[in-house]
Amino acid sequence: MFGSPVPPGTGWPEDPATAQTPIAVRAPSVRRLSAGAADLGELEARVSVCRACPRLVDWREEVARTGRRAYRGQPYWGRPIPGWGDEQAWLLVVGLAPAAHGGNRTGRVFTGDRSGDWIFAALYRAGWAARETVEFAGDGQSLTGVRIAAPVRCAPPDNKPLPIERDTCAPWFDRETTLLEPTLRVMFALGGFAWDAALAAARRQGWTVPVPRPKFGHGAEVLLERPGRAGVWLVGCYHVSQQNTFTGRLTEPMLDAALARAAGHR
Repeated sequence: MFGSPVPPGTGWPEDPATAQTPIAVRAPSVRRLSAGAADLGELEARVSVCRACPRLVDWREEVARTGRRAYRGQPYWGRPIPGWGDEQAWLLVVGLAPAAHGGNRTGRVFTGDRSGDWIFAALYRAGWAARETVEFAGDGQSLTGVRIAAPVRCAPPDNKPLPIERDTCAPWFDRETTLLEPTLRVMFALGGFAWDAALAAARRQGWTVPVPRPKFGHGAEVLLERPGRAGVWLVGCYHVSQQNTFTGRLTEPMLDAALARAAGHR
């Protein structure tokens, strides 16, 4: 039913965009279109059709066209992955970037790979996810009080975005945190990249970041003060990558304990 990559507005489950959604093609248009998004739904739509980083566009679409043998016959989303979850979230789970054969295939953040299996299972154990497992967009999963987003919205080669790609994508993340501000209480950073991205976003938005810069660590936490409203806690957790979960650097009890620390700041 679908081509790979999936054209917007063709009926893919949870596709927020239409054929008329404006497309960012360079960094200035990312800044303009992100700032002009009136709500999270409009932001998700604009993120999902972004073409501002040529290397990432080429990579994500090549992966979508060639696929992986295990997913032969399945269409690939092959577009940027917007944030997903509760629009009045108190907890924002921050990742790195979509996986080439995970979110880039399914069209939903942390869906379709082992990392997603870990984080969604943990959210389910905490009582914030409707289902313990996730497979694809439109599978009935939902989150209560929680939203998930990656600072880089396209799958990068070797899971390593370039600094210019990180910076070009940053306004999408900034606008997402701004739209969540009325309810946001905790950012849960999966790994050092997410930790640094959260601190950078906080500085750009005028929040108070302690000096010297707080260092990432599993279980690390810091309060980011916001003018005129309650602060936001940043809590660190090792990333749910296979490199960490297969080696035992991150275990289920460790992940659950880190989420419990986050819940303590709700």
